[in-house]
Amino acid sequence: MRIFLAFSVALALPACSLSPMYAGGSSGAVAQSLAAVDVPPIQGKAGWLVRNALNEKLGAAGVADSRYRLDVRLDDSLAGLGVLADDTISRERRTLRARYQLVDASTGEILLDATEGADAGIDVVSSEYATIAAENTALENLTKEIADRIVTRVALTLRDR
Repeated sequence: MRIFLAFSVALALPACSLSPMYAGGSSGAVAQSLAAVDVPPIQGKAGWLVRNALNEKLGAAGVADSRYRLDVRLDDSLAGLGVLADDTISRERRTLRARYQLVDASTGEILLDATEGADAGIDVVSSEYATIAAENTALENLTKEIADRIVTRVALTLRDR
């Protein structure tokens, strides 16, 4: 019975038409398309971090001619959440939102217009240095998360082209 079940599963898998998105590694079609995406400078510290993370992830297949442009606008905010009895803030939320467009550089056609967002909670402690360090760490983590999500959406868009 087990042999029959294993044989049935083995026959059913090719019929599901799933294929790996990054088939072929760095020489695959999706990886080559991602390497052809140019990311112009993005304003602010968060922009610098997001652009570096995007370039690292997009350029994994090497440098290619830029056929696409990825325009990114960020909204970075820090808001106090928890307020103690003496009106001091005990908790903050850092929110990073990105609106981005993937543009075909030759035609100017917008291939993808989307948004991504992420947030992180930060404990405000008595040490100002520790609080600032936590805010910066949260920003670094959020930029990596946003970059991962953007690259995934761009890869899906370019795979279907």
